Amino acid sequence: MATEDKNRATAAAILPLVGGAANVSSIAHCMTRLRLGLHDRSLVDDEALKALPAVMGVVEDDTYQIVLGPGTVARVTPEFEQLVEEARETAPAPTAVSADDLAAQGAAIKAQQKAKNATPFKLFLRKIANIFVPLIPALIGCGIIAGLNGLLVNLGWLPAVTPALAAMASGFMALIAVFVGYNTAKEFGGTPILGGAVAAIIVFPGVANIDAFGQTLSPGRGGVLGALGAAVLAVYVEKWCRRWVPEALDVLVTPTLTVLISGLVTIFGLMYVAGEISSAIGTFADWLLSNGGAGAGFVLGGLFLPLVMLGLHQALIPIHTTLIEQQGYTVLLPILAMAGAGQVGAAMAVYFRLPRNESIRRTIKSALPAGLLGVGEPLIYGVSLPLGRPFITACVGGAFGGGFVGLFNQLGDTVGSTAIGPSGWALFPLLDGNHGLGSTIAIYGAGLLVGYVAGFLATYFFGFSKDLLTEFNVSQDPAPSTVAATGGPHPTPDADADTNRSNGPGSTDPGSPEKAPVRV
Repeated sequence: MATEDKNRATAAAILPLVGGAANVSSIAHCMTRLRLGLHDRSLVDDEALKALPAVMGVVEDDTYQIVLGPGTVARVTPEFEQLVEEARETAPAPTAVSADDLAAQGAAIKAQQKAKNATPFKLFLRKIANIFVPLIPALIGCGIIAGLNGLLVNLGWLPAVTPALAAMASGFMALIAVFVGYNTAKEFGGTPILGGAVAAIIVFPGVANIDAFGQTLSPGRGGVLGALGAAVLAVYVEKWCRRWVPEALDVLVTPTLTVLISGLVTIFGLMYVAGEISSAIGTFADWLLSNGGAGAGFVLGGLFLPLVMLGLHQALIPIHTTLIEQQGYTVLLPILAMAGAGQVGAAMAVYFRLPRNESIRRTIKSALPAGLLGVGEPLIYGVSLPLGRPFITACVGGAFGGGFVGLFNQLGDTVGSTAIGPSGWALFPLLDGNHGLGSTIAIYGAGLLVGYVAGFLATYFFGFSKDLLTEFNVSQDPAPSTVAATGGPHPTPDADADTNRSNGPGSTDPGSPEKAPVRV
């Protein structure tokens, strides 16, 4: 089957299982997940979705997220959008809705919202993530081009081409504040172009002629943090103007006052304050890894998987971006990437500790390549988290890998990444440091190996109690309820039409060997 046909077939298979086009309110995607806004969550068939060969798992957060993996999700999403649009164009005229229907729909929405852990802090972090996640493809592309250009410069090859590559790699980063301002205004409910216009002041060369707080401003001072603050301010000014400016004057007065007021505050306040904060972040990161890199790396590598599960890792995105903007790379990402290495090592140990559980072993074999490339959802939701203890021992592996990379930072061998997003083996093309590419690659690769080995050993010797082995090391798939009996997180059951057997995490119909494993 051609790639285009395969992607469209995947989209066509997903659409009816999420309630059809009428049930979809919004469509977006990130690095690995198709994110859908849904009118009625009860119309989704979770088990059937997980059974699709292309689906690695599902996650319910502020949106319903279907894990498809990197590359695949970027190709399936346009096909899905087109199918939704075509279905809506051919849909019959809507019938009258009764009061009972509205009441039932309202009750369903209320129950759905109540079920979500939508704390104000997490909602704020999601907004921050929504600002920066759309920038990741450009960060990756420009980061790889920067690495290629650096290699060519060091080798003395293609001197006529390297200036062009340098321009390609640096152009986006020179204007990243504008994109941050645009996305910030969009996310906080303002006019995106006004947010971009105010943020553009930060990178305008003419600010070098302005003195603020006794200092001459430099273009780019404050960086992405200043752009974020300027755009948020612009949104509040714009909303105030919309309330008080007469409608007849709104089109002229509101954008003028928004740019004027927000611009003045940005020039004579935010740029200086954000610049000091940005400098403090860079200084603290350097100090932390220089003086306690091993300990800091151990803690960061060990806690990253729980932070991801809680959604708190989103708070690190502006910090990564600030470090990349200041230093050319973020020293935190290679350390945090060790959490994925611990996850891979833990999964390999589970594979060897459960030789009779064919379903879990099939899940591990199919998900391991994605895990090596830094896509951890299949292993997390299909293996370690449902089992409980292996999730903890995976964190132990990540801690040792992070401590190893942090130790070399402490010894003076800085390991950084020129972009955010990838991890695992996919991070190799984006690595940079202060002692040459060869040294940086060697340290990062050795860190991955330490994470693999530590995660494997911790899981093999401490990841299973006797009861857990008794329940799971069997030739038949265990019932989902046995996971809860072991003390681990309760997985989503994978119901099967065949009532004569029970399915456990990662189960698949043994009568259909060509079918991909079902992942929790």
